Amino acid sequence: MTDSNVREDLDAKHERNREQRIEAVKRWVEYIQSEPPEVWGPQQNAIVDDQLDAARHVGTSATHQRNVRDIAADIADAKDGEL
Repeated sequence: MTDSNVREDLDAKHERNREQRIEAVKRWVEYIQSEPPEVWGPQQNAIVDDQLDAARHVGTSATHQRNVRDIAADIADAKDGEL
């Protein structure tokens, strides 16, 4: 397999993932439109709380966190330059 095939496979995988996320968002919108906030609100809060807990328990070093922040800043700067 050449690098080109790997890139195409990754692009196809990313596109499938993107489509799945969009479909999940559409299903969620349908659900929250069909149910009162008292039903879906606690469910959404549980998901957000679990995501926050998971993020807090990820053992990243201070160096890694700085690298991620620096990369995010570089990306934001690059996007600002495109506008």
